[in-house]
This record gives sequence, C-alpha cells and structure tokens, in this order.
Amino acid sequence: MAGEKFDSKSFNPQAFGAYTERIPNLKKNELIKSRALKGNQDIKNTFSSQTGTSYATLPMHGLIGGTAQNYDGETDLTSDSTDTFERGVVVVGRMKGWTERDFSEDITGGVSFMDNVAAQVNDYKADLDQLTIVKELEGIFAMTGKENKTFVDNHTSDITEVTATDKDGNVKNVVQADTLNTALQRASGDNKSKFTIAIMHSAVATNLENLKLLKYMTQTDSNGIERRLTLATWNGRLVLIDDSMPTEEVAAVEESGTKGESGYVAAQEAYTKYTTFALGDGAFDYEDIGAKVPYEMYRNPMKNGGEDTLFMRQRKVFAPYGISYTKKKQATNSPTDAELADGSNWELVNNGKTGQDKKVIDHKAIPIARIISRG
Repeated sequence: MAGEKFDSKSFNPQAFGAYTERIPNLKKNELIKSRALKGNQDIKNTFSSQTGTSYATLPMHGLIGGTAQNYDGETDLTSDSTDTFERGVVVVGRMKGWTERDFSEDITGGVSFMDNVAAQVNDYKADLDQLTIVKELEGIFAMTGKENKTFVDNHTSDITEVTATDKDGNVKNVVQADTLNTALQRASGDNKSKFTIAIMHSAVATNLENLKLLKYMTQTDSNGIERRLTLATWNGRLVLIDDSMPTEEVAAVEESGTKGESGYVAAQEAYTKYTTFALGDGAFDYEDIGAKVPYEMYRNPMKNGGEDTLFMRQRKVFAPYGISYTKKKQATNSPTDAELADGSNWELVNNGKTGQDKKVIDHKAIPIARIISRG
C-alpha cells in the first residue's frame, strides 16, 4: 500500500485512514449491529455544512396524542397540534500522537510496524468512543430537576441494598435471572423489547457465568468445527464486557452505637458497586463528523537520531435519544470527559417553555437504563 514508511514525505493519510477502517473494530461493530447506534442525517448535514460548528440545537418532533372524541353526529370536532422539542447536540473532539525512533527499526532488522500501529490506532479509537458513551451516560444519570429526576429514578435499578434471598439461597443484591427483565420493564414498560445490548464489568459477567445465565455465541469455521466466541447474551440481549464501566467502592461500617430497641448497628463489610448499562434501538445517534487532517505524520531527523510521530484527530457525535446537551458548563469548543459526565450539562428534551406550558419527552420512550449491583 502507499505510504508504508513512517516518513512525513511518503506517508499517505487517506490510505492510512482507509487501512485502519479495515481492521475489525469489535466494540463499535457490535454496538452498531445491536442497533444501539444509528446514523442521523440531520446531525450530519448540520455539522458538515457549517464550518467550525461544534454545537447545535436541533428540532425534534413530538408525537400526536390526546383523548379521542365521541363521533355521534352532534359533537363538534376539535383538534390539537404537536409540540416541537429542542435537542442540544455537541461534537466531541479528541486527538493523540505516538512517536517511534528510527533506531527501533534498525535494531529489529527493518521490521515494518505499520500494520501493528494501524490495528492499535483503530482499537484506541474504539476505546475512546466507548469512553465517550460511558461518560455521557454518567452525565445523563446525574441529571437533576423534577422531570429529569423522573427519568433517572425510573431508569435506575439499584439492588445493592437488597438483603433478601431467593429460593436457592442466593443473595439478591447481585444480578440474577430476573434482574435485567425487571429493570427494563421499570424503565420502559411495554417498550422494553427495544433493548438489545448490555454493557457490563467483568465481575458482573463472571457472576452471570457462575449462575449459568450468560450464553456465549458460537461460530462454525470452514472445517466444520464449532468455536465459542467472546460475545454472549443475557436474556436475549447482546453483552459487551468492559472493565471501564463505572464502579464505586463502599467502605466497611464497623459495629458501633445503638439504634433504639434494635440494639447495636450491624457491621457491614466493604463492597463494590458495579454499574451495568442497557441500551436499546436508537439509544444514540452517531455521526463521524471528521477532522480536516485526521491522520498526519511529522518527522524530526535531529531528535534521538531521527524519529517519526503519528498524529490522530477525530470529531464525533454521540447524541442520546430524547436527551439534550445544554452546554451549561463547557469551557471550550469540545467537552472534556468530566464535562460530559456533569449532570448539569444534560436535560430531557423539551419544548423550550417554562411553567405549565413546559412539556418534556415521555421518559419511557428513551431506551437507556442502568443496573447497580454488587456483582
């Protein structure tokens, strides 16, 4: 291929970009297959046609509704109109550089590392994208305000404090056979079938494996041999296992003090809270907005006897359905991970009005939920 050398003159950024895209990207591919990520032409057009745009407010059409009238030949027919909601969408920009010395290639006998670097860049970008999604989810579930709190409360199933046991003696504060199904019904009612994927920590996945609730997919190769894949399902939903999922360490509580007639407060061992996210069809609108120069090489022949640096830049949109990014606390033209995780930067999509005239999207229409457990 063109530009196989790490040299600023012979490097072909277009060829390199096309090459990296051919490397399998498991995380993003499976998210797309699950239909949790979907394209949005309005978002693409908005950010492609306006040079330098990093934030936009897009209209989101409301649903028709209202109580039907009696058609009896005597009642005058009245009509309602739909509301237009406002949805804030932000472009997330990220960049990184990697440097390799000429001497490294010299002492390895001229080994070419383009294939290796291309594969690692693609995996690195996949990790960046998933981190962006996780930080946005953290921000969404940190929202405050009456309507926003309704979403947060109903789309969260926190079983860490549950002390009951099932018929087999299993403690219910860890995920069980009915945990996911119950959480999705609580979040979306009869729309729970829209959920297609769950992203969890390996500790949660291991617990499900031990309970024989995680079913791994298989693939038959060209020789007719069936092999188990690393992808699994839980209650029919695809499972992605990722230890970057949010965790919280809860400190131990010593036995001390009195509590009325009940005596001493019972001691509590330290434990970890694990967050599992469940996403449904169209949970996020996704568009790769692109950067002017996504890949670039720079050669410095003087430093360390000669070295080349690869630069990567990307600008992408991950916009959660039914939830608006407000940009209330964002310092620059691209939000940091901390700003994405700030609940004050998010709110449910609404019609922009206040008081009794304010209308927000029905939270059950948003296919996003989380489960907090001890494993």
